[in-house]
Amino acid sequence: MSVGTPDLLLEETEVGAVDLVADEITARSPWELFFKRFREDKFALAGLIFLIVLILAAIFAPLVCKLVGAPGPDTADPNALDIFGDPTGPSSAHIFGVDQIGRDVFSRVIYGARISLLVAFVSTAITTVIGVLCGLFAGYYRGWVDTLISRTVDAWLAIPYLLLAIGLASACSFGNGCLGGLVKPGVPVVIAVIALTSWTYPARIIRGQVLSLREKEFVDASRSLGASNFRIVIRELLPNLTAPIVVFASTFLPTAILFEAALSFLGVGVQPPTPSWGQMISDAAPNIATQWWYMLFPGLALLFTALAFNFVGDAFTDALNPRARKR
Repeated sequence: MSVGTPDLLLEETEVGAVDLVADEITARSPWELFFKRFREDKFALAGLIFLIVLILAAIFAPLVCKLVGAPGPDTADPNALDIFGDPTGPSSAHIFGVDQIGRDVFSRVIYGARISLLVAFVSTAITTVIGVLCGLFAGYYRGWVDTLISRTVDAWLAIPYLLLAIGLASACSFGNGCLGGLVKPGVPVVIAVIALTSWTYPARIIRGQVLSLREKEFVDASRSLGASNFRIVIRELLPNLTAPIVVFASTFLPTAILFEAALSFLGVGVQPPTPSWGQMISDAAPNIATQWWYMLFPGLALLFTALAFNFVGDAFTDALNPRARKR
């Protein structure tokens, strides 16, 4: 009995160790791994918090302006100007100062966030959808479909996109707009121009991914079971492209915001009196030496928003990349 006791204790110890290891090694879903990696990036978390606050402030802009005692973005207050008719800087009545005609800068910055975020999200969605569809069909069908789409992309990339955007925005920003009034002056023009000049980038990314995926075993298995080409593209290939699509969309958002600001700065984007960060910076440029607040606050809003989107986009890229590891 005394001889068998050590063996029994050894078996019990081994079983306990196996149970302990089994308890520690738990399966994690891809989304759990994604959120774990994302939470490790402190800059991304700070950027995400800033974006949530900005989005809420834009949605509830009237309430935010009311809480700080700011008038509407288009309300001109002659009493806010000095005795020479020049705008005044930050004060208790106008925490960000006023512009050349007495409009509250804080109110216009908050309402300008609505325009920037609306243009960014809608144009990114349209750009991504067009680019993904073109890339999917070009990469899967190959042949003349691939040749037609790829050569169109190459030709489109050869055009200076900023000059093209300025030309299209200028042509569509007056009268009844473009396409028989379908694209009207203002925000719709900016969204259409950004989508029209940017869809080629996701198309090339997705095409390259599909060229690799179409040779995988699961595609051959679906084809052998009689699945149609359309079903394979939509049900088999598209779900496997989630990571590159999310990465592109998250990194393109700040580009769309800067694109809108650039067009508005050049005078072919969002038209007055609709507030826009780029338009505010353009109006403040001639008098920056004496009216610094009118350029500073919309400029900081544009800077922090673009930085926040970039931080979050970079974190998405790292979290969705299975080879990315924190060292």
